[in-house]
Amino acid sequence: MSEPTFGDAPFRVDNCSIERTLAIVGEKWTFLVLREAFSGVRRFADMQAATGAPRQVLSARLARLVEEGLLRKVPYREPGQRQRDEYRLTEMGRDLYPIMVALMHWGDRYRSGSGGPPVLLTHRGCGALVEQRFRCAEGHEVAGPREVTPLPGPGALNVAPAVAAARATSDTGSAGPATSDTGSAGPATSGTRATGPATPDAGAAGAPPRGGDTP
Repeated sequence: MSEPTFGDAPFRVDNCSIERTLAIVGEKWTFLVLREAFSGVRRFADMQAATGAPRQVLSARLARLVEEGLLRKVPYREPGQRQRDEYRLTEMGRDLYPIMVALMHWGDRYRSGSGGPPVLLTHRGCGALVEQRFRCAEGHEVAGPREVTPLPGPGALNVAPAVAAARATSDTGSAGPATSDTGSAGPATSGTRATGPATPDAGAAGAPPRGGDTP
């Protein structure tokens, strides 16, 4: 595809959506916590057992996801015990499901080896395998990045030619503000969705919440 341009040079923005998203979820333990949440795991002890995360690490990741609005605490009490909290996905958290599925499919294709995928996702309604496809707002299938043209969006801040910005930084020797090499994420993938249904708190078919202790 043509390189995204601002005039005759590639453009970049200071508020890249990819960079801002990675500031919240761009770390191994966070993704593993979300994986378990999509599988219906809600309690601390069960998440720790499933992820293998150290207790302090898991506590910190859960607290951050609650703070950022991806998880919410729901109190519960087992008979004869003190009140504890479950961690359930919010709407913002559930909207990360296509990203999790895309990561899983990439791993299935390039990291699963000769044995094939370790887990298959199927549509609960008909049993067919869940697939992901890109579509534009007009309904056209988009095969990949060569068919996408990023453009500055309405919320873009400090749109500037990337080459000129890099040259200016190099000439002055100033580090300047940190910017992402990825450029603008843009709205190009807004038509992407899994063909299966939106996954609620329990992403795996019928996975019930399991008991456990919060920190």
